[in-house]
Amino acid sequence: MSKPVRAKISALGTYLPPRVLTNSDLEKMVDTSNEWILERVGIRERHIADKGVAASDMAVLAVQNLLESHPFDLQEVDLIIVGTVTPDMMYPSTACLVQHKLGIKNTWGFDVSAGCSGFVYALNTGVKFVESGQYKKVLVIGADKNSAMTDYTDRAVCIIFGDGAGAVLLEPSEDGAGVIDHVAQIEGAGGKFLYMPGGGSLNPASHETVNQKMHYIHQDGQQVFKYAVKKMAEMTERVLEKNNLSGKDVDCFIAHQANKRIITATADRLGMPLEKVVINIDRFGNTTAGTIPIAMQTALEEKKLKKGDLLLIAAVGAGFTSGASLIRWAF
Repeated sequence: MSKPVRAKISALGTYLPPRVLTNSDLEKMVDTSNEWILERVGIRERHIADKGVAASDMAVLAVQNLLESHPFDLQEVDLIIVGTVTPDMMYPSTACLVQHKLGIKNTWGFDVSAGCSGFVYALNTGVKFVESGQYKKVLVIGADKNSAMTDYTDRAVCIIFGDGAGAVLLEPSEDGAGVIDHVAQIEGAGGKFLYMPGGGSLNPASHETVNQKMHYIHQDGQQVFKYAVKKMAEMTERVLEKNNLSGKDVDCFIAHQANKRIITATADRLGMPLEKVVINIDRFGNTTAGTIPIAMQTALEEKKLKKGDLLLIAAVGAGFTSGASLIRWAF
């Protein structure tokens, strides 16, 4: 009986727009302060894409960054999966736009909409295609231009979000490294606490939807925080218990970067020291689907992640969505 195929992350690339929006800048725009923002969410600055730069552009730049460290023929890519809630447009999909801009000929792809869990969901979708044996190279991308749907007069929202993208290449593993397991859950009752009401089939664009600011992020911060604290811990514990592991067995923990207090609370519940936890929210804010791959890059740069390490990733997002994955790091 043949050994099951495992999918590994063989390469990583990220992109962050050069323009930085600091807390000091926000103090001039809304009634807030550096101290208040740091205390509430732990963010000092975030990167903002210029007008005319879309999610697909950042995705392409992340893939090009990946190619610099791991050159290969893009024509070998079998599938492109893009996690995003800020697509360039309703259709075609961002995956189609990325395929065209990269000039990949014989491939297919689609978008995954799962809010801040977008990359985790896209990653594990890609993993299944590799595990099936059908595909050898799958590009998984998380890219969001949150500034495009942020109301910069809403101080509860505009302090949180930034723009950015990350991409990984999934390939079959030959040495046991790769994605070990995954858990996920959706709870649609929480959709009313984090959503963008305008622009879809329920509330198509009109003068009324624009005047009522329905094309911006709407969030009940307190409800989202309470759910995220509970669910982040629940999902990480679930995937560890499924594999007879505990937080002590994990070498590196990457949580979605939405709020520093959520990250530290989860690590504390898992019994993980902070030196094993990646926190870069202070520099980049919440980049939605971009946060996990961008944090993977931070982990490598800070030497918190190396070949053979057991990595735990987790996210909670709009929907509500949640998910966690165990990964044996491959490089």
